[in-house]
Amino acid sequence: MPIYSGVPIIGRCNRGFCISCPELVVTMRKVDLRRKLNTFDVTSLVVGSIIGADIYVAAAIGARLVGPSSLLVWVAAGAIAIVIALSFSHCAMLMPRVGGPYAYVREVSDSFTGFTVGWALFLAEWFSLAVFPVAFVQYSSSMVNGTGETTSIALKGGFILIVFVTNLVGIKAAGKFNDVLTISKLAPLLLLTVAGLTYIAFNADHAVSNFTPFFTGKATDIGQALVLIFWAYAGFELATLPANEIERPERTIPRAIVTGMIIVMIFYLVTNFVILGTVDQSSLSSSQTPLMDASSTMFVQYRSLSLAVPVIIGIGAIVSILGADESGTIGTSRLAYAMSVDGLFPKLFSTIHPRYRTPYLGLAIICLTAFIASVLGALTELISASVFLLAFAYFSTAAATIRLGKKYPEAASKLRGRLVIPIAGMFFSVVLMALVDFRLILVSFALIVAGLPVYVVFAPKKEVHELREAFLSREAVLRRTYEQGERFLAYPWRRVMWLVYRRRRMKRPWIVQGPARPDK
Repeated sequence: MPIYSGVPIIGRCNRGFCISCPELVVTMRKVDLRRKLNTFDVTSLVVGSIIGADIYVAAAIGARLVGPSSLLVWVAAGAIAIVIALSFSHCAMLMPRVGGPYAYVREVSDSFTGFTVGWALFLAEWFSLAVFPVAFVQYSSSMVNGTGETTSIALKGGFILIVFVTNLVGIKAAGKFNDVLTISKLAPLLLLTVAGLTYIAFNADHAVSNFTPFFTGKATDIGQALVLIFWAYAGFELATLPANEIERPERTIPRAIVTGMIIVMIFYLVTNFVILGTVDQSSLSSSQTPLMDASSTMFVQYRSLSLAVPVIIGIGAIVSILGADESGTIGTSRLAYAMSVDGLFPKLFSTIHPRYRTPYLGLAIICLTAFIASVLGALTELISASVFLLAFAYFSTAAATIRLGKKYPEAASKLRGRLVIPIAGMFFSVVLMALVDFRLILVSFALIVAGLPVYVVFAPKKEVHELREAFLSREAVLRRTYEQGERFLAYPWRRVMWLVYRRRRMKRPWIVQGPARPDK
């Protein structure tokens, strides 16, 4: 559920063309539009903004609490995400320029309130960064038949170190290699899905027994399952492209959000259905790597495959988890850098490495604290805290939607459900916050309050317009948006649509050019 992943700053750099330098960076590719985006184009943005490595972390996470009935919770969490995402779409249509929770809230209140929302999102992303080392250890342990506590801590440290080094030196997959990397992440899941559905079809009795009883656990477990599962749907706020870049935005954006979320929901449901249909409930309740366990069960009659396929699934999980954390760290460090340059964070977050031109001190702080959180916090605690902070930002954004409607009445008059949708978004946001464990609520609130002195001490006396231009310029937004449509499940969707466009003799919306030479 990356929130700010893949958010480079765009400008000029005396080292040529790179993506790693946050101090005035030039994009590796120039991205523009030859036509406005239609429903199918925006749908790929929605899908790409949500699905990443989350499926490896959240798969069967609800089944351990409420059994097969977790499939219903996946549907409920998806429906809640759709309502909140539609609130964001209203903001995007009311504010034709690029926004995001920070910008939307600031537009109707003040910089302090906007900072509080931005700070909450920063913390939510930070918690998510700590989730992936824990998941990495779970899959690594399964592949080597378990590890001790000391070894687990060492693995988490090694994982964070890799993330830190790749962000420090600016290693970035590009071109055809990036295509291969994306396919390598999807292939194991495709193999699992096809093999799993085939297995269930030929072993229907066994699958039915795995779904009995349908509901397990306590009623209170449903709420906890909803919070944990919702985390897998987060990230839709990245799809709020300015309305003036979209064809008939008042119709296209809502349709794309609903369509994209349904695609995501189906993907999650099929994956979890396969796991539930192949792995018995007693095994699933204690499983840390249900995808690997499911693949082992499917090929149990073929010894070589029962050993090889789970390894393939595990490697796919490790590659995806590492990529997700690396990408998330890029975005989080760039956000911290931006807030530092803007005067909202200490200057050390914008201190640049003399050789690699990356904010190495900020990266070190973010990675070190994420490592500590991954050691001290359990997977479910880290996810729950992240969801609480996200819901706090979502509530603020939904509330801002109502005030934006009053500020721009003409644009608001074209919206469907102009009051119902944001009010429902506020309600569901409160529900998510209320379902989080009280201890984690206190911890999250304490962290939000901890940001207040940061604002008081570092509040800027004036805006840094060059920085705002670097983040919010049309070129920067279009490049981030294009890359969003190349992520994970969005990648094959976009390729399929481009084949359709070719058959219909429609122009592709995107114009993508390779990097120019630095001397040109």
